[in-house]
Amino acid sequence: MTQSPMISVEELTSSQPMPTLLDVRWQLGGPPGHGEYVEGHIPGASYVDLDTDLADPPGDCGRHPLPDPDRFVSAMRRCGVRNDGPVVVYDANTSMSAARGWWLLRHYGHSDVRVLDGGYVAWVQAGNPVHTGAGLDGPGDFTGGPGAMPVVEVDEVPGFVTHGLLLDARAPERYRGEHEPVDPVAGHIPGAVNRPASDNVVPGDGRLRETGDLASLYESVGVRDDRETGVYCGSGVTAAHGVLALAVLGRDAALYPGSWSEWVADPERRVVTGEQPHATDEQ
Repeated sequence: MTQSPMISVEELTSSQPMPTLLDVRWQLGGPPGHGEYVEGHIPGASYVDLDTDLADPPGDCGRHPLPDPDRFVSAMRRCGVRNDGPVVVYDANTSMSAARGWWLLRHYGHSDVRVLDGGYVAWVQAGNPVHTGAGLDGPGDFTGGPGAMPVVEVDEVPGFVTHGLLLDARAPERYRGEHEPVDPVAGHIPGAVNRPASDNVVPGDGRLRETGDLASLYESVGVRDDRETGVYCGSGVTAAHGVLALAVLGRDAALYPGSWSEWVADPERRVVTGEQPHATDEQ
């Protein structure tokens, strides 16, 4: 995929024909985004429930395990996703949850998926029309299967940190173990380096930072061409935004889908707190 994985509101409004639009508004702790979707959404968009369409139920594999393939494909067909048609995914503003939809479709082999920069807020701020109500779905013909994007499985994590760079996309205080509002154990995976996904967007705006700024942020923690990069977060959702940001920079990164919530499900897995020195060229 040579085009940017991001699309601006201006590009979207001029697209002919209009791509299949997926509304993935979601926030940790709820309420579900369907209510916001009914109150107003981009015309033609279908609502995608992150908790049920883009994830399996919580368990030993984390709070948002990757979804059952048949259920995911069925959800994408219901929303009108076609094998040969472009898809644009959006959320409220920051693209944190939209990135999950983008990553899964790319993982399932769809080659033309983009994220709306600034999301629904940017669409409305530009004066574009909105629709209310439940909306209309599908039908689509999507037939993809998982395996197209790099993934780090839980048993591969210890080996990965010995040769690659594992980024923790959570807030610094969660990474350091000073505050853990969601998971039962605080801290981070040994060897992981903190690069919060929230820093990828312009504060108060929600759009992705300029590529030069993004590159500086990631290079400052040791991202470079000769080192594999992986990303995790609390449950594999915001980590996908790290993969998205790196894709904008032309860099491939692996997602650890189970993330911290899977890691701490086994008390035998070691955790650490405090700061981790940034990876340097000498490490």
